[in-house]
Amino acid sequence: MPQPQDLVERLAAHRLVGAAPRSELVWLAAHGQLRKLEAGEQVFSVEAPLLALYVLFSGRIVVYTGHGEVKKKTMEWKGGEVTGLLPFSRATAAPGPTFAEEPTEALVLSREHFRELTRECYELTAIFVHDMLDRARHFTKSDLHDQKMQSLGNLAAGLAHELNNPASAIARSASVLPSSLTAAVRAARALGAAELSAPEMSAVDQFCASYRIDPIQRHSAIDKVDREDAIANWLDNHGIDDTHAESLADSSVPLAELDQLASVLHGPALQIAIEYVTSNYATRVLTAEIERAASRVSELVAANKRFSYMDQAGIPKPVNVRQDLQDTLLMLTAKAKKKNAKVSLDIVGDLPSIQAFGGELNQVWVNLVENALDAIPKGGHVEVSAARHNDTVVVRVVDDGPGIPNAIQDRIFDPFFTTKSVGEGTGMGLDIVRRILRRHDAQIEVNSVPGRTEFLVTLPIGAKLLVEAPSPAPPGDHE
Repeated sequence: MPQPQDLVERLAAHRLVGAAPRSELVWLAAHGQLRKLEAGEQVFSVEAPLLALYVLFSGRIVVYTGHGEVKKKTMEWKGGEVTGLLPFSRATAAPGPTFAEEPTEALVLSREHFRELTRECYELTAIFVHDMLDRARHFTKSDLHDQKMQSLGNLAAGLAHELNNPASAIARSASVLPSSLTAAVRAARALGAAELSAPEMSAVDQFCASYRIDPIQRHSAIDKVDREDAIANWLDNHGIDDTHAESLADSSVPLAELDQLASVLHGPALQIAIEYVTSNYATRVLTAEIERAASRVSELVAANKRFSYMDQAGIPKPVNVRQDLQDTLLMLTAKAKKKNAKVSLDIVGDLPSIQAFGGELNQVWVNLVENALDAIPKGGHVEVSAARHNDTVVVRVVDDGPGIPNAIQDRIFDPFFTTKSVGEGTGMGLDIVRRILRRHDAQIEVNSVPGRTEFLVTLPIGAKLLVEAPSPAPPGDHE
């Protein structure tokens, strides 16, 4: 058994506490107990309260979070550091099961000595408190970064899915366009060779103008079949190849326009004119589809750029809450489609710009809307609304999921607390939401009953924000 004098020497050589006066190290050696931990031995659990401070001489202690077999190494401490319960800490339990990863030796100080520690050992107390604050600040920054990266990864997957549809449409239409252009050029040459009179060309131009290029609005399947049959009969009656029936049926041109064209053109001239207008229409449809799909790609890319605030410095700037909410819902379109969910956005009146870190607020909106989408059943509803109330902007996210049980409503903002299935959640989303909103001098409330859960965020319009992120109340003071 080491003598107190031996412990004092070891404490004096300790990287962290060694800076304290020797008299205080003597006090610590006299009141602490040396403990040796075997590799794999559990040190703390989430069920048991933290009861002591550990001054590590050697080895390594690790905290894991997660459920079942899906566990993540969250924090670790090694020789030369301190862990466990620290003076003035508000922590009540470890954030996750904590184990010695290797043989570990530590001096353990029970919390029953903390009052005397703070009274008799000023320098040691200051060392422990500063270490707690430094650790909390590091945890805050690293966890915000990790959560943002995870969120951006999820959004990137959804964005890739959304980009795939218009990109595929562009590729599909572009692959057909060359042959369509060739047919259109051939038909135009034939029309020119027909040497139509001015009235005949005017009739052809008028017929072309009657086509409506709209690749989105189509006739119903039954109406299109009936229309195609009617146009095929018309073409047969006028001695024209009915291969053009499908193209004419797909357009919105009335049969009366065909009759008008046939009243001016007859025989081969009518055949040439029909071939010209249908090839012209097919080419215009393809180009319209490419234009529409490219616009969708541009819209998604622009929304992504605005959402991430990628070209803005990390300083508060005027933020358009309306635009940011719209971009957030656009970025989550793929996730909403998977749930067959109806997502609505209702902006009441004109919202003023607020001074904020736009990228951080978007992290708040993403977390709240994603949680709502996770909570609702297939075909459920998520309602997002925003309105000005006096000197604040109030944003509500409401879902029609099963609700949050009363027994856990007070815990949903706690770090690492999650009700999601294994591997589906880290339990950090709402904790980060609250920390970001604290930085913006904003408030968040939750009201939940079965069938309706509402998260209400109140943002001050004229908040004065710090450029450097403050050290918020540490998530459980993870010492």
